[in-house]
Formats: sequence, C-alpha cells, structure tokens
Amino acid sequence: MTEIEQPETPQEPGQAPTSPVEHVENGDTPAPSDPFEGWPAAESSAVIEEPPLDGGTVEHVRGEVDVPDGYTVLEGTPLGARRSVGVVVSRFNGGITNAMLKSALDALEEAGVATDSITVMPVPGAFELPLAAMALAKTRRYACIVALGAIVRGETAHFKYVASVTFGVLTVENVEQAEARIDKAAEAVRSALEMADLFARLRASARA
Repeated sequence: MTEIEQPETPQEPGQAPTSPVEHVENGDTPAPSDPFEGWPAAESSAVIEEPPLDGGTVEHVRGEVDVPDGYTVLEGTPLGARRSVGVVVSRFNGGITNAMLKSALDALEEAGVATDSITVMPVPGAFELPLAAMALAKTRRYACIVALGAIVRGETAHFKYVASVTFGVLTVENVEQAEARIDKAAEAVRSALEMADLFARLRASARA
C-alpha cells in the first residue's frame, strides 16, 4: 500500500471542505468521496420505501412535470413514518396561526408522523421564525422544519418589512384572506416531507 500525501489547497470563503483521498492500493484509481459528507443529516432522514397511498405526490396546480424518456428521475414523496419534524409557529396573529398549526398537525398525522416525533416551538412573531427554524435544524434531530406565521397588512409598516424577509408565511391584505388560506399550512407540511424524502434519496443515490 502506497501512501499519497495530498497538497493542501486554499479554500474559498464559504466553500465546503474537501476530503482528500489518503491511500491508493495497487495503483487503482481512488473512489470519489461522498459529495454529501459535509451536509448535516437528521437522525430521521433515512429513505422510506413505502409509496403514498394515492401513488403520487402532492398536486398544487393541475398538471404534472413531464420528463422525457431516457432521463434519470429522482423524486421524493410526502411520507412521515419514522421521521421527526419541527414546527415553528408565530404567536403574532394567533387567531390565524393557531388554526394554521392545527392544519399542519393534522397533515403530519395523515402523513404518518408520530405525535412524539413532532416538536412545536412557539415564537413571538414572524421575525423570529427563521432564527428558531435554524436553531432546530442545527440540532440535526429533525428530517424537516415547518415555519408557520401570518402577517396582515393593516395600517402599520411592519407588513412591508416582515414580508420582505420571511419565507413560507402568509402575507395577506386582511383577515378574511388569511382565513381562506389556513390550509397552506398543510401544503407546507407535505412539501417539507417531500423534500426530506428527496434529500434522503439523493444521499442514498450518491453513496450507491
């Protein structure tokens, strides 16, 4: 066995560290390292092979993506069995967000996520949602994180500032519009579970 010392290469700011190959045996070309080695992985992010009961993914708009024959397709399904999920919910506009939380929890139950696998983290308002979601993600305990909040324009300027920096939050003109969109919380749950499954499958394919 011949040991090959790899020269150190400077890393660009924000660039993920590389894992150099340390040994080459009998002159063989070394196998490439896992491209997802540096990615954080949740404890419950394993691939789940059970297909959804309806045989497809969640449909938001009529029609589906039509991939021509001959291409490799990697797709996730919104499954919740054996997954842990974090839910961050804003207490601001609680009359709306409480209904969104119920919609999200119902969707998680329908997807097969166990009650004891769900952590709910209430936060003061929509500004705090990204920070709380990041904190939950850093624990690596959750396959996905769902953030729930609602901002109604009203007569103050907070709508403009919060709506410009948040993601996955209802930003509406009035309470009636918010009430009509409560089920967006369930859609967010299904999207999060689908992406968790997709990333798990991507990891598995990279290591195959």
